[in-house]
Amino acid sequence: MPPEHRGSTRMMLSLAAAVALAVTGSTAVSASARPKTAELREVMFVGNNWDGTADVIKSTGDLARIGRINVIPDKDQRLTEIYLNPIKLAFFLGIRLGPGEGHDQFVDDMYSTPDGSAIVVSRPSFADVVSIDVATGKVNWRFPVSGFRADHMAVSPDGRRVAVSASTSNTVHVLDIETGKQLGSFSAGDKPHENVFTDGGKYLWNMSIGEVNTALDDPSMDWTKGDRHITVVDTNTYRQVKVIDMRERLDAFGRKDLSDAVRPVAFTPDESKPYFQVSFFNGFLEYDVAKDKITRAKTLPKNPKTSEDRTTWVNDSRHHGLSMSPDGKKLCVAGTMDDYATVVDRESLQEGPLVPTSKPYWATVSGDGTSCVVSESGADRVTAIDFGTGEKTASVSVGDHPQRVRIGHVAADWTGPSAS
Repeated sequence: MPPEHRGSTRMMLSLAAAVALAVTGSTAVSASARPKTAELREVMFVGNNWDGTADVIKSTGDLARIGRINVIPDKDQRLTEIYLNPIKLAFFLGIRLGPGEGHDQFVDDMYSTPDGSAIVVSRPSFADVVSIDVATGKVNWRFPVSGFRADHMAVSPDGRRVAVSASTSNTVHVLDIETGKQLGSFSAGDKPHENVFTDGGKYLWNMSIGEVNTALDDPSMDWTKGDRHITVVDTNTYRQVKVIDMRERLDAFGRKDLSDAVRPVAFTPDESKPYFQVSFFNGFLEYDVAKDKITRAKTLPKNPKTSEDRTTWVNDSRHHGLSMSPDGKKLCVAGTMDDYATVVDRESLQEGPLVPTSKPYWATVSGDGTSCVVSESGADRVTAIDFGTGEKTASVSVGDHPQRVRIGHVAADWTGPSAS
């Protein structure tokens, strides 16, 4: 066990009985009991994965930081539970040594509630989803996912349901965002990852990525990565309506060399075509939903300084992060291992300037729709790139290892929790 945890571990073990009687993260706070704020402010939440914090920044312009939320206020209690359970401890340390790159993963994804009173966060190392009151910094509710790790989330168009991938149990849970109550769940492929609601929330797509933490990264060993496919379910019943095996589509397209592990996805405004990244590929593909086939592929430049040893690429990613301008004309790509981000014209697939960025891990769209916003996990900052010019327009420092960036809302006068 790491030296930094030994002293606190002995203390927590001796106090385990007392801690068990402490206020738990599963205690729900009624939505009606929380103060309502009529006027809301649009912001961006930046999940600092290794910090266990979420920075709140302006959603447009200079991206200036407004405040910061501690999303692990119950850390001591969670660690006590983990240290007292050998199986949980094994997975906790496995996450640290694997996807965490030697760090604990305290925040993967986050969304705000419709009234802006809380932020709902998936916490990989704690295998849960929590709601944090943004005014007090306290836990409203906690939902332990099945298995031992929580991953990507998605919020429904009406903002009332949140889906979370439970990556070690091959399950997706759908929760009421206000109460944390499970509304439904369904089975997905191996290691479910990205989630996307479509058709006004009628359907939910889940993309499974398989095993990304082994060194069996040579193309000849791709079969060892598991059963990877897209699962589409009806959100009224959570029953499967379609399974899309990209292995078959890639082979038919003539790209047997590419992995079928679908990573970040960006749909066109009419949802007729998703663009998606796959493991190990410096580029992306276009899929036609109606035709059920891959129609185009775009290979983006390699950074000559990037090692060609696939085992050095983080979690099998070469490029990880994709977003689309609101008009559907431009794509923004985070070239994670190649240390750049670029805007691509969707019609011609011609990329713009390669904007130097340090291990960009995610791409989203600014509140006004004019810019792509990427998280630079290697430099602990967030950077905006203009969709029109392809040039960098703003950058702001954030916490340790930013990953997901999401649009959300807080009270208009909010500057941070009043208590941790």
